[in-house]
Amino acid sequence: MDETKQVETNQPQEIKPAENAAPKKRKVKRSVATGQVHILATFNNTLVSFTDAAGSVLVSSSAGSCGFRGSKKGTAYASQVATEKAGQIAKAQYGLSKVTVYVKGIGLGRDAAIRTIGTLDIQIEALVDITGMPHGGVRPRKARRV
Repeated sequence: MDETKQVETNQPQEIKPAENAAPKKRKVKRSVATGQVHILATFNNTLVSFTDAAGSVLVSSSAGSCGFRGSKKGTAYASQVATEKAGQIAKAQYGLSKVTVYVKGIGLGRDAAIRTIGTLDIQIEALVDITGMPHGGVRPRKARRV
């Protein structure tokens, strides 16, 4: 049984580029002058989303994503930090300068988030409260049997 060994050569082989490869597209920097801010303030957390006029999310942040854990997520300070983080990114990347603020929920972070937007030199055009209101109440208990 004769075994033959193949000898590997260290010569570079020519690599041909793919003929059907599409050219790389450059990422176009989007400029959004006016947009919306959606704030969801619950007792446990505060979510902040900066969107364009159509409602497509540009930047979002929450107290939990900023490193707050447990009951600290529901505080006004955590809301302030989350809004500051998202607002700075929205202003730097997209040039956001005017916003309409939509607030939902009854948490402690409501007012702190709105104040923080003002400190970021973003002009607030309108402030809308979209917190749900109960109508009709809950289903009553069944009648007591005597």
